[in-house]
Amino acid sequence: MAAYVVNEIWVDDAETFQTYVVQVPPTLPPFGGRYLVRSGASEAIEGEPPGRLVILEFPDRAAALAWRASPAYQAILPIRDASSRSRVYVADGYAPA
Repeated sequence: MAAYVVNEIWVDDAETFQTYVVQVPPTLPPFGGRYLVRSGASEAIEGEPPGRLVILEFPDRAAALAWRASPAYQAILPIRDASSRSRVYVADGYAPA
């Protein structure tokens, strides 16, 4: 079952954050990952939206977690952490019975 990594991001340093943004895409294919949502400001329907919203799809939770722990992603994660604040979580997809 597909799994999704959801990242709500509040950018504090746009220039530094951009160096992270351009390095993420090559880390995804080895784990079957792809972008579903990669947006700037979102429109709030309820609550306060993040400055950016990213949703990644992976074949399953194991692939999503393997990507997150991969040396390639871990090498660039400090750039994100230094330039933004995030709330990140993984969620399994829905498979009707």
